[in-house]
Amino acid sequence: MDILHLAVLAIVQGITEFLPISSSGHLVLVPLFMDVPDQGLLVDVAVHVGTLGAVLLYLWRDVWSMVAGLGRMMRGRRDPGARLAGLLVAGTIPVVAAGFALNHYYPGGIRGLEVIGWTTLGFGVLLLVTDQIGMTLRRIEHLRLGDAVIIGIVQALALIPGTSRSGICMTAGRMMGMERQDAARFAMLLGIPAITGAGVLKGYELWKLGDAQLTADVFMAAGLALATALIAIALMMAWLKRASFTPFAVYRIILGGFLLALAYGFIG
Repeated sequence: MDILHLAVLAIVQGITEFLPISSSGHLVLVPLFMDVPDQGLLVDVAVHVGTLGAVLLYLWRDVWSMVAGLGRMMRGRRDPGARLAGLLVAGTIPVVAAGFALNHYYPGGIRGLEVIGWTTLGFGVLLLVTDQIGMTLRRIEHLRLGDAVIIGIVQALALIPGTSRSGICMTAGRMMGMERQDAARFAMLLGIPAITGAGVLKGYELWKLGDAQLTADVFMAAGLALATALIAIALMMAWLKRASFTPFAVYRIILGGFLLALAYGFIG
């Protein structure tokens, strides 16, 4: 692949993965606006894995708490870290089931400008509304097993480009009255098993292909995505300390309207 194409993909992925604006939707748009061939789902997943490294680094305390908590649980002790790990497992099961079904029936994913336009616009409006009316009373510690399952079911919608995995999880969190930073934090944590699963699946496909050049491209893109994602996460969390999701929702609404106008030939 062209180096510039790879670099743009990695930077776009790094910036958008954990912002509620849909990284998958933006990745599908890159070849359309750069006038290059679609990079395919394999490269998309590779840059997602790069951003997985970023969230592991940024939320290392939570990750370590879960690992240590599971160890204590195996020795018969109850632990909040183990409880958080259990919530992530419960929230991941729905998207794993949906992901296997999608990979079987649509191995190339669902990719289309009209789809991205409608999901970008529609879920942008939903984020705006829920963020305005949602209360800010609950933290991650207040989530119950049923809450995690509901967020997990909603997360499965993000298999459709333009929905935004982090965005739909944050929207669900705000519906449940979660504080904005905690909704974002749980969405990022929930992305760890989801992205890991997709990375393992596509990594196996990459290994079977035995394409040395594609493998090198994948690792370079993943590294660049990791660096940009770290910056984007830090900026978003700093923003949410004092402000709302409104700018992200408005951006989605404007972008969705533009994409629909483009898809239906009103502009071009």
